[in-house]
Amino acid sequence: MLDIIKLLPDSVANQIAAGEVIQRPASAVKELMENALDAGATQIDLVVKDAGKSMIMVVDNGCGMSETDARLCFERHATSKISKAEDLFAIRTMGFRGEALASIAAIAQVELKTRRKEDEVGVKIVNEGSVVKEQSLVPMQPGTTFTVKNLFFNVPARRNFLKTPQSEFRHIVEEFTRVSLMNPNIGFTLTSDGKEVYHLYPGNLKQRIMGLFGSNYEGRLLPVRQETERVRIDGYIVKAEYAKKTRGEQYFFVNKRFIKHAYLHHAIENAFMEMIPKDSFPGYFLNIEVDPSDIDINIHPTKTEVNFLDVKLVYAILHAAVRKAIGQHNLSPMIDFNESADLNNDFGAAMGMSNPLAIPNVPLDPNFNPFSKEHSPRETHWEGSYQPQKNTNPGDWRILYGERTDLQNVPFEPKEESQSNAQYLQVNQSYIVTTVKSGLLVIDQQLAHSRVLFEKYLKELENHSGVSQQELFPQALSLNVNDASLLKEMLPELENLGFALEQANPTTFMINGTPTDAAGCDAVALLEKILDNYKINRTDLLLDRKLNMAKTLATQLSIKPQTRLSEMEMQNLVDQLFACNVAEVAPNGKKIFVILNMEEFFK
Repeated sequence: MLDIIKLLPDSVANQIAAGEVIQRPASAVKELMENALDAGATQIDLVVKDAGKSMIMVVDNGCGMSETDARLCFERHATSKISKAEDLFAIRTMGFRGEALASIAAIAQVELKTRRKEDEVGVKIVNEGSVVKEQSLVPMQPGTTFTVKNLFFNVPARRNFLKTPQSEFRHIVEEFTRVSLMNPNIGFTLTSDGKEVYHLYPGNLKQRIMGLFGSNYEGRLLPVRQETERVRIDGYIVKAEYAKKTRGEQYFFVNKRFIKHAYLHHAIENAFMEMIPKDSFPGYFLNIEVDPSDIDINIHPTKTEVNFLDVKLVYAILHAAVRKAIGQHNLSPMIDFNESADLNNDFGAAMGMSNPLAIPNVPLDPNFNPFSKEHSPRETHWEGSYQPQKNTNPGDWRILYGERTDLQNVPFEPKEESQSNAQYLQVNQSYIVTTVKSGLLVIDQQLAHSRVLFEKYLKELENHSGVSQQELFPQALSLNVNDASLLKEMLPELENLGFALEQANPTTFMINGTPTDAAGCDAVALLEKILDNYKINRTDLLLDRKLNMAKTLATQLSIKPQTRLSEMEMQNLVDQLFACNVAEVAPNGKKIFVILNMEEFFK
């Protein structure tokens, strides 16, 4: 019988490896930028075309390579980082397995230019599909330039599985963010299709976060610092009031390498417990420094997962560090009851008072009895002070304050008499109560208004009929690149609703106008909310996007509980509610009103 096992050609083996390491253009961006970091670069420039499908170029001013190293770097498992198995547990560099360049060269056309400082000229190597096509000497500045063209040109099936250019570019931005975030001392630029998207100057971590996510993060960050013998934690968390509905700004790093770790994420969520809503997520930018021998980073092809030698210890320290940061932010001034008795005099002097402060003396009459006729200032017959409303059952008022445990919802039956004669009562400035044929109609004013607005906005989106109110002083909305890209996709629908937005630069929009219903509302916060909800329910279907947008606007702009309404406002709201296509249920699925059956209630 013939032997059936054989060795794969290097080109095929490299394509298989590429399938694990290089899944999309962003994967190549990550590997090339990490190589630039390992080369000691202080400036790294990323240039992409067609979301990386046509070209990815990474330019650095690092140490460069010799002619021999430049040729050898494309060989599989060729690396300068390790030489024996034990080195895997002493790694402080980003790359170490020697797979990235071989994988990229197997599925793309790669041009490498590199020069060391001590060399007079550099070397140029062109590699296509793991085959060296050209090697020559070229004049250039010290450093390295990698140009990757036509990714997956020889694997068309993989190329067909790539997403839209917008989606692939968002992945590139995410990898760029992960690499640049924990290296604030290095300058980075990102240029896409000839337009500069990011220009990050060397600085500190807070400046880098603001450069990537917007200047509005300056007041949102809380520093986290904790150092023990085995673990050091540095970075920032986002204040609880800025928690989002998506997991957008959540970045864990171990020794400056981005990782995903559900267990450690739970430590942060637990630290924020009872401070943020259950459906919201805290933001954080944290780096955990540990001895390389305490972690294993060689368990995943993309090195985004790690094993800790003592993960419970790291969990405890991380949880304590985040709680400490939150506690320091929320500390309130405390009174020291052991303070000297001279405090009052010092305070009075500081306030410019000539006499010392004294406790007020309230005279008391020990013989005073408020229930005696002698001291009573008025008659105690309180029953006469309550006059029931005309044409109303004197007992009706009681059901407004009783418990509603077994209420039955019966079909709405409007009163036979004219609605203009209907009387409305607002309870707790949150509920509208009026009588109907079968009992009392109780309406949640916020849910009712949200239904009215929801259907109004759906019509405006369909008919392009939204009315805009010009802002006297236009506001600036600063976003990260991914969010700015999403907002740009939403511009037609936002304009139909009445927003007037102008893109000032790739990450900033000027808010020149808002819908008329949004008068007095924080336009920046409103658009951020719309964007958050859009990311939660993002879909390619335009109809779903419209529903999502209308629902968010209606929820944010509806009248809130504890809002006083006049009888005319209550009547208008009720009339508008029952003119809706769906009057019973709010956009969030909650019931808007109930009708309390009087006979059953009195029983």
